[in-house]
Amino acid sequence: MRLPKFKKFWLFLIVLGPGLIAALAGNDAGGTATYSIVGAHYGYHMLWMLILVGVALVVIQEMCARMGVVTGKGLSDLIREEFGVRWTFFAMLILLIANIAVTISEFAGIAASLEIFGITRYFSVPVMLMLIWVLMTRGTYKGVERIFIAVCFIYFAYIFSGFMARPDWGMVLKSTVVPSFRFDQDYILLSIAMIGTTIAPWMQFYLQSSVVEKGIKIKQYNYQRWDVILGSIIAVIIAFFIVIACAAVLYPRGIIIHEAEEAAVALKPFAGNFAATLFALGLFASSTLGASILPLSSSYAICEAFGWENGISKKFNEAPIFFGLYTLLILIGAGVVLIPNLNLVNVMVFSQTTNGILFPFLLIFMLLLVNNKRLMGSYVNSRFNNAVAWTTAGVLIFLTILLLFATVTGRLG
Repeated sequence: MRLPKFKKFWLFLIVLGPGLIAALAGNDAGGTATYSIVGAHYGYHMLWMLILVGVALVVIQEMCARMGVVTGKGLSDLIREEFGVRWTFFAMLILLIANIAVTISEFAGIAASLEIFGITRYFSVPVMLMLIWVLMTRGTYKGVERIFIAVCFIYFAYIFSGFMARPDWGMVLKSTVVPSFRFDQDYILLSIAMIGTTIAPWMQFYLQSSVVEKGIKIKQYNYQRWDVILGSIIAVIIAFFIVIACAAVLYPRGIIIHEAEEAAVALKPFAGNFAATLFALGLFASSTLGASILPLSSSYAICEAFGWENGISKKFNEAPIFFGLYTLLILIGAGVVLIPNLNLVNVMVFSQTTNGILFPFLLIFMLLLVNNKRLMGSYVNSRFNNAVAWTTAGVLIFLTILLLFATVTGRLG
């Protein structure tokens, strides 16, 4: 029996959320900084990579969502059951360390974006800390998800900012379809960073846990799949326009930046106050979403891994470890940012390095799980998905080795 189109659309809206939020939250403070630096340093030349990264993002996120729908279990839950406690503890420890570092950068993004508007971090960070904590500990999953989706719409500020930068659309198109590569250290490191910030380990834990908590069933799987595809496409489009805005305005003038807030300030004299304001607004939204989601993914993953109660819809006394971990993580993230004269560059490098170490191993875990017929039945991966995902794993392992070598020695062999 075929459903009317309006009913199908309504069912899609009901399912909509986990895929969209997980993908867009990847464009957080670190992601915005990475894409801004890519555009300012190399112009449009790295746009072609976003297409390939986007395909990998769709495939990997869809794998996670499918595992959540079919098994009804989170990713760390499945890793513990199939690979044992030792591997689970190793994965959770690295995930926790990486997520603490990235959570610090998210609160740094909140502070930096509001300082552009003249609001000191010693006011903005404690206020946002309290708002985020109340939202996550007092709300229901459905209510929190709606707020997250609303915040996602602010990301479109990046798109408007990109158009206002008046880019050379001919060069944009050419750089999107014609690959180019430079064999220099900065280009390779930025390539690694762009992949790592678009497809991050925490996104997979959050997505699968969200699908499970939302209670999405196999008969709704197709709608969940489109949620993932839509979220991934929008995330890549937004990343695209962050690169375009900085490539159009900063690259031709040789303006070198190191952080996302520097991009917003640098855009002002050339693209106008409104474009700079939109860029800063996008940074605030992405940092706030990231500061909410990153600690949540850690709490989900760790509690699932060791069989503790978890879920936003639970009350504090029903899941004390889940909410306790969340509270501790956002307190650390906000507290470190309030340290006077703190240089966050080392924190960002450390978090990207740790994510780079973790993700290839996590992806292999995911591939072994999603191809397990005992778990997945007829919903195992297709040949195309396996080809894309295994290739991505291989490339990421190679790039991780390069990243570690470059981080330790300061050069690439």
